[in-house]
Amino acid sequence: MTTSLYLFSVPVFRRHLAILAKLLESAERQAKDRGIDPEALITARLFPDMFPLAKQVRAACDTARRAAARLSGKEPSDSQDTDKTFADLYKRIRDTVEHLQKHSPDGFPDSDDRKVNLAIGPNAVTITTREYLIRFALPNFYFHVTTAYDILRHNGIALGKRDFLGSMDD
Repeated sequence: MTTSLYLFSVPVFRRHLAILAKLLESAERQAKDRGIDPEALITARLFPDMFPLAKQVRAACDTARRAAARLSGKEPSDSQDTDKTFADLYKRIRDTVEHLQKHSPDGFPDSDDRKVNLAIGPNAVTITTREYLIRFALPNFYFHVTTAYDILRHNGIALGKRDFLGSMDD
């Protein structure tokens, strides 16, 4: 499963971060064409207690970065909440993809047998790397990418399911 942990994480994260960047590019272009202040989209949220768009992008990137680190037996790094513009969001995605490209299938040694200590709010849990990927990392990543998409749609950005899924050719 070592190779599978890589195959079901790093390439998946890279692909969907590229799709997220395209969604943001479309939103930025449509906002400009319609005279909408880009900051209105970047700070938009679905409900007052939910993260705004910028923080959804950050959470998706952080999840991908931390998952790759944990699955390869490294300590995940923290990131700063500094995204104020579309350019900042693109840079965050690019930096995350560059970080993910440093990982290879052989960089996940004995990962099936290892445990991950995960703090979720005030609770902590110790699970296998496989459980971590299946139960937390992938669902959390998709939650934030989907919520970013939903924020854009909710704010009138013309996107569809095909935009979210991306091309099946790549």
